[in-house]
Amino acid sequence: MSRGRLYLLLLVAALAIAGVVSGFASGHPDGLEYVAESTGFMSTAQDHTGAGWPLADYAVAGIEHARLSGAVAGIIGTLVTLLLAGGVAWMVRRRTPVAS
Repeated sequence: MSRGRLYLLLLVAALAIAGVVSGFASGHPDGLEYVAESTGFMSTAQDHTGAGWPLADYAVAGIEHARLSGAVAGIIGTLVTLLLAGGVAWMVRRRTPVAS
């Protein structure tokens, strides 16, 4: 199998896993929110600066179906992460001198 086909297969697998697994993410609060609710200081919480962004709260703005919205957010997050990691790897690879 060629390197290009292997990369494509891994990309498809990563996106499929992200789309499926993200769709089943828990709707329950995370640990910090749980403690804030159980100890009674949740009412003092404020929204973070990115609360109005399109991917805030692990969902895509404009998609009403919660599971689909989470799956699309997972796919977008995976693509962004892979693009950033690939870009860094490409830059490092290009800067490394060739050993003679």
